[in-house]
Amino acid sequence: MGPEVLSRVTSGLSVLKDERLVVGFEGSDDAGVVRLEDGRYLIQTLDFFTPIVDDPYTFGAIAAANSLSDVYAMGGRPISAMNILCWPDGDLPEEVLSSILQGGADKIREAGALLVGGHSVKDPQLKYGLSVSGEVPADGLWTNAGAQPGDVLVLSKPLGSGIVSTALKRELCGDDLIDLVAEGMAALNGPAAEAAAGLGVHACTDITGFGLVGHGWEMARGSGVRLVLSASKVPVYEGVVALAEAGCVNRGDTLNRAYVGDALTWGDVRPGLQSAIVDPQTSGGLLFALPEEGAEQLVAKGGGVIIGRVEASASPGVHVAG
Repeated sequence: MGPEVLSRVTSGLSVLKDERLVVGFEGSDDAGVVRLEDGRYLIQTLDFFTPIVDDPYTFGAIAAANSLSDVYAMGGRPISAMNILCWPDGDLPEEVLSSILQGGADKIREAGALLVGGHSVKDPQLKYGLSVSGEVPADGLWTNAGAQPGDVLVLSKPLGSGIVSTALKRELCGDDLIDLVAEGMAALNGPAAEAAAGLGVHACTDITGFGLVGHGWEMARGSGVRLVLSASKVPVYEGVVALAEAGCVNRGDTLNRAYVGDALTWGDVRPGLQSAIVDPQTSGGLLFALPEEGAEQLVAKGGGVIIGRVEASASPGVHVAG
């Protein structure tokens, strides 16, 4: 469902207003945040989707890593998780289900969280993901609305998973690239978030369905600034640009450009690289906005690469330079 539809249908909802709610659905943040009584915040999120790789275990690990990422994007630590499963009963072997759930359970364990149960329903289309609860100290919360002029932008994972998934469906992608991207999607964002802690992060978001430009636009809009990205510095999986220029782009390419609209401007950037930068990601990396000194320390710790800067602007937006 598109963000415009969600904005319209939620704008008139009658909900309880409470000072304990720190981050709700009115903005574009990655998770909800509720104030507890002991100086901590509770983070809550959920996500699930259809398979994007053939191997059931890998699909479960990717779906879990994707769900856990929202907690990391808020500066938090996952505490517990619950499975969300839509299962075509009788159409798939039980061994497939076991592998999916084991992939998810192993990723939850790697995150140091507890699997506490879940819920399943019969559905013609297989879907899997997690509902995750996390915690963060009150003074450690990150949102996507605090980027400041002069900040440096750091991205923790390469782009291109959506293009590779499209190429996989068309049998135009080699096993080596598929394995590389699957490994990247299954990797937790926890190490990058841990590396960034204490470095003065002003804003953070994870890059998922709206792509780098879409989620970057949400950061720019929420912060009242302009993000200037250097296309040549944006990490992209090897071979992705060529696949995009061969036509392996999905519907998200058009939708994400339309989502940002006139707030997105381009320098001299080749079409295939443009497509990688707008490509919808599954379990993508974290985008940090933080002071230059902190950004350099984050890169030195292996937490990502510098891809641009934050500028003051009367009209928030995203500019992608060559």
